[in-house]
Amino acid sequence: MADFAQPSTDGSARRFLARWDQKLHRLQTPVARYGLAVASVAVAVGLSLPLQYYEFRAAPVPVLTFAIAVTAWYAGNGPAVTAIVLSALCFDYFFTEPYYSFEITSRDLPYFFIFTIWGLIVAGFSAVRRRVEESLRQAQEELAKHAVDLQAANRELEAFAYSVSHDLRAPLRHVVGYAELLQKHAASALDEKADHYLKTILEAARRMGALIDDLLGFSRIGRAETKKVAVDLEQLVAQVVAELAQYTGGRDIAWKIGALPSCHGDRAMLRMVFVNLLSNAAKFTRTQPQAKIEIGCSRQENNQIKIFVRDNGAGFDMRHVNKLFGVFQRLHLAEEFEGTGIGLATVQRIVHRHGGTCWAEGAVDQGATFYFTLPKA
Repeated sequence: MADFAQPSTDGSARRFLARWDQKLHRLQTPVARYGLAVASVAVAVGLSLPLQYYEFRAAPVPVLTFAIAVTAWYAGNGPAVTAIVLSALCFDYFFTEPYYSFEITSRDLPYFFIFTIWGLIVAGFSAVRRRVEESLRQAQEELAKHAVDLQAANRELEAFAYSVSHDLRAPLRHVVGYAELLQKHAASALDEKADHYLKTILEAARRMGALIDDLLGFSRIGRAETKKVAVDLEQLVAQVVAELAQYTGGRDIAWKIGALPSCHGDRAMLRMVFVNLLSNAAKFTRTQPQAKIEIGCSRQENNQIKIFVRDNGAGFDMRHVNKLFGVFQRLHLAEEFEGTGIGLATVQRIVHRHGGTCWAEGAVDQGATFYFTLPKA
């Protein structure tokens, strides 16, 4: 029972000391501040007298110095000076010969001068450190407030994006549906130019539908709860590659899957990461006569694993690498490679929710490599 009770006792003691420290920090009235100076010196004298009795003659100086430091820390400069004066008087009265007298001999004057200077130095350092601590505390409080405001703004933005995307789907379905009906029933009555206009409307509406679906998925990631379990990445990647083979039209893609460890994460979200990265690799290697896509693990340290997806596709200019993971950011024309520009932003959001980071390296027409880290299983 004692072993289990100890942490609770230590925790209670720490909470008590923290509350007491906060109360001392809030000393505002002159009576409280100067009262602390008198009380600190009185306690220091009360501790020093028994030590003096038991022949610890060097004890009064550090004990009184500590009283000065405490006063400067919690009460400020004025009470610190008061503590220095009181300490010097008490030292003269109780701890220098002749005892119980305020008489100071010429031999003792340098000693008292040094004690006073030392007390002023200690008080000055304590006051400066106290101001620095107050500044840091205020900065932390402001940062905490800004963090709360930022989280609230992010939640509102995600809710707004979700609501707008959800509400746009119904009218867009009507546009697509009636355009398809018009194309079906009036195709013979339309000339070539009108038929082109109708196909343009359908294509744009379908592209907008894909954008809305991806935006909804992006918003859901920020709102969804992660259910972290041990995930076999090698098995997960093999499943994603098998699924993508159905949509690559029998292309000759050389897949190379290295040894991948297990990690700790949400399986559904991690599947989305690999779907986005591997489908991107398949898409941007479409112009290559022999597409090569490699997935592997290059390092394991600090309880993190680093995964990479490498391809020999179109690549990108490293000058624009900071745009890769932005929402709706594209480095290639839509006519060259289809897409909505949300896939990599989704990857980054999922990886960040798992406590990892992601980045990319590449060169134009020389392929690209995407890296991300995940916690070990």
